[in-house]
Amino acid sequence: MDGYDRRTPAACPRPVARESLYTPVRVVELDLDEPGRLHAPGGLGPVDPDGRVLALVRLHGHPLGLVHATGTAGDPATLRRALVEAAHRELRVPALSTATPAARPRRTGPPRVPADSPTVTVVVCTRNRPESLRTCLDSLLRTDYPYVEVVVVDNAPVGTATRDLIDTCFADQVRYVCEPLPGLARARNAGLAAARGDVCAFADDDLVIDRGWVAALAEPFRADDRIGCVTGLVLPAELDTAAQAVLERYGGYSRGFAARSWSLREKDADPLLRYSVGRFGSGANMAFRTDLLRAVGGFDPATGAGTPARGGEELYAFFSVYNGGHDIAYQPDAIVWHRHPRTDEALSRQIFNFGVGFGAYLTAAVAHRPDVLADLIRRLPQGLWRWQAVHRRRATEGCGPEPVPGLGRREFQGLLYGPFTYLYTVWHQRGARTGE
Repeated sequence: MDGYDRRTPAACPRPVARESLYTPVRVVELDLDEPGRLHAPGGLGPVDPDGRVLALVRLHGHPLGLVHATGTAGDPATLRRALVEAAHRELRVPALSTATPAARPRRTGPPRVPADSPTVTVVVCTRNRPESLRTCLDSLLRTDYPYVEVVVVDNAPVGTATRDLIDTCFADQVRYVCEPLPGLARARNAGLAAARGDVCAFADDDLVIDRGWVAALAEPFRADDRIGCVTGLVLPAELDTAAQAVLERYGGYSRGFAARSWSLREKDADPLLRYSVGRFGSGANMAFRTDLLRAVGGFDPATGAGTPARGGEELYAFFSVYNGGHDIAYQPDAIVWHRHPRTDEALSRQIFNFGVGFGAYLTAAVAHRPDVLADLIRRLPQGLWRWQAVHRRRATEGCGPEPVPGLGRREFQGLLYGPFTYLYTVWHQRGARTGE
């Protein structure tokens, strides 16, 4: 199907064929309300990088797009000017953003949150990665949103490192839940069961989270009762290696900088969208109405990382919500920063897992909704044609002349493998429950 189109051309940092020739790209933030300062992803501190730089450009806090520039050591002011000029040239930023500081509208203090805003439970699932988890929680707990609780789900832990971290550093800020059986879907279901908020948001433990993330996810739910799920913008936290740059060129996780929503009520709705739900967003950055997600059964435990299916649990949740008649919204103001795989081996495995997860999700959809099988088979040729067209475009219109070698084939291999992994996982889990 065509749920794989993760391209964000503005983010492409022009990778080369060999790691030895790749020049790392420093990822930063540039808020045009403060053009004299650059920040690390997530606004975690001021930085003065040199060399190749990729900057997320904001205006009054809202993300506009990504621009590139190259800096010289010891001359940060020239780099900042180059990034501002690139923002005007490439993103068509209004002239107001370069006015004198006194003339620019500035934010003063945290944003005002309407009193009728929903309460939000943020579920962070983790497994044996306390250092990554600590960075994630440090960024998450800076949120300006007043109606939030954080639940950490420790999935099939080996040892007590995660529990010790929560008890030592976050005891009064985070609730700890242990899910002894492995699998990301199981962990997310455990977090869903523990959630007290009107909205349940999910974040991965390898993220840096923007201060305004929770508020941006919550706002569409407050504004429109028809929305059942909201996804957000996922950007690279680093582009230190060629493998990380290739993943961004191949598509990454971003869905762009324009807010939008999808509904089955739309007369011109793409019929393939019922199945190619990857266009809605990423499991690294998503939120659901808590009661709705519980009503549709949560996440299928035979999908997700930690099972042979390797992924697809968020896709099945998107499918259940959307095909249940609820709208899905994409909110680019809800920003997280993801650490991509650093090595070629890890990249190949990740792309293969994308395919496996998608194939497993389609099988789960048919298993839970046999009535869609005939329609899915009828639309499968068109979906595969679009899938191939997307990969041809990536190879020929990417950020530079070099094609991305073999990744499309790896993902397609995973897609073919996915149904078998799902059926095996279902069989294995049933056997475990019956003691066979």
